[in-house]
Amino acid sequence: MSELTFQQKQDYYDKVRRSNYLASLRLEGFDTTRADAEKPLPTRESVLEKYRQNPR
Repeated sequence: MSELTFQQKQDYYDKVRRSNYLASLRLEGFDTTRADAEKPLPTRESVLEKYRQNPR
């Protein structure tokens, strides 16, 4: 069996993390599609900035 590179391991982890995130959204009742898995996630800073501008 060949050794995996760090990049291959990181790509696999990102794929599994995304899949788990979408599965948790579905369990919470949100509608998700396979295309959602291909969209990049927002950065932490962009999310914080959004909620700083629009407080509830």
